Amino acid sequence: MSQTADWRPSAALPALRLRAELLSATRAFFAARGVLEVDTPALVRHAVTDVHIDCASVQLPGHGAPLYLHSSPEYAMKRLLAAGSGDIYQIAHVFRGNEVSPLHNPEFTLIEWYRCGFTLRALMAEVGELASQLLALPSAAPVQYCSYAQLFEREVGLDPLCASDAALRALAITHRLDAPVAQRCTRDELLDWFMGSVIGPRLGGDGLCFVHHYPASQAALARLDPQDPLVALRFELYAHGIELANGFEELADAAQQRSRFELDRRERSRRALGAPAIDEALLSALSAGLPSVSGVALGFDRLLMLRLGAAHIGQVLPFAFDRA
Repeated sequence: MSQTADWRPSAALPALRLRAELLSATRAFFAARGVLEVDTPALVRHAVTDVHIDCASVQLPGHGAPLYLHSSPEYAMKRLLAAGSGDIYQIAHVFRGNEVSPLHNPEFTLIEWYRCGFTLRALMAEVGELASQLLALPSAAPVQYCSYAQLFEREVGLDPLCASDAALRALAITHRLDAPVAQRCTRDELLDWFMGSVIGPRLGGDGLCFVHHYPASQAALARLDPQDPLVALRFELYAHGIELANGFEELADAAQQRSRFELDRRERSRRALGAPAIDEALLSALSAGLPSVSGVALGFDRLLMLRLGAAHIGQVLPFAFDRA
């Protein structure tokens, strides 16, 4: 007799009801601020070049070239911004390969939004308002703001912007990173390991913690700080040791963005990950003129996990990956 697959939802019905309530509250939050909800395609013509993201390809009958499930609605939303949309947000299902863990599902939900004329600090404040509301944090819950460099100096006693690669490797080994692995890691891989394994889990234990001004080498699609080109106008949000959001003052320079994409492609080739073609539609939109804008992606499923005290992301999804 064959074994029957489990057809039941991975989340309990109370979790699904709360999920619906928080999605409704999110829409009310943005409606009160006059931010337009948009709905861009999940199926797109270009994978991203980011070395940390694996996009899922799709072969549709009748289309010669493969298409991709988007890993974020960012590129399409920036094209809308360049076309004059003004402030926009989207609640989007997004897709990323090689991501299955208690905190990762290959398909998950992002709340992504863009605010014209907002500084990084203004956007962090708004993110804090929405996250505090959805997490039902008490009004007295602390909200901390700490620069990336200050955080490293406080937590591991090292300046991440100026320390040598050798000093970073030696410190990583003292924090129990396997020595041969540490020797193979690039500088940014070592910094990411510290944030993911040593520092990040300590952040936001009783409230929210914003980490801002990341190293310029980790700028991604963010502007560099005109006052200090060693750092980028980028932040992440942590609560209970979990990363919830990633935000930028957005880079509007098409030539600089192209250069970063090419660096990504070379690094992906070095790692034998494949080098996707650059999304020329995005660069054309930047060339046409992106307004001064800051944007952020907030992980809705992780936020709901924290609200419920869930140990696994499947507990807040109607059907996790193993039951999809």
